[in-house]
Amino acid sequence: MAEDRIPPPPEGFVLTQGRGPFSTHNGPYYHRVSDGDLVEQAFYALPRHANGIGIVHGGMLSAFTDGLLAAAVGRGARQVAVTIHLSIDFLHMARQGDWVVGEARMSRATKDVAFADGRLHARGVDIVRASGVFKLMTRHG
Repeated sequence: MAEDRIPPPPEGFVLTQGRGPFSTHNGPYYHRVSDGDLVEQAFYALPRHANGIGIVHGGMLSAFTDGLLAAAVGRGARQVAVTIHLSIDFLHMARQGDWVVGEARMSRATKDVAFADGRLHARGVDIVRASGVFKLMTRHG
């Protein structure tokens, strides 16, 4: 569909592959690879991400932020993590047609639990500030 055309992502961002069905359905998502502990992800706000007045739905921002923080924990702890607690402050709005860019870092980890902080921004304005607590998991084969 014409309204689902996505312009080129911000510099350095590439399409993310291999996400679970929920994130794949909500995306597409993009990421920028870095050597440090910063995780950067982005999505282009399509009509399906917005409410009736063209503002990106808080549920979309929440789901994206949850995945962003979990990715930061995954990178930092080198383990799969599931959300125990997610705290989100909506600071401003993103609109249909915006690139929403997120960045997050794991702040600390224990044997079983990790903590992460992050933010989303669009058009140079912070739109979400978030923190989360994640249960570190081991994969059973």
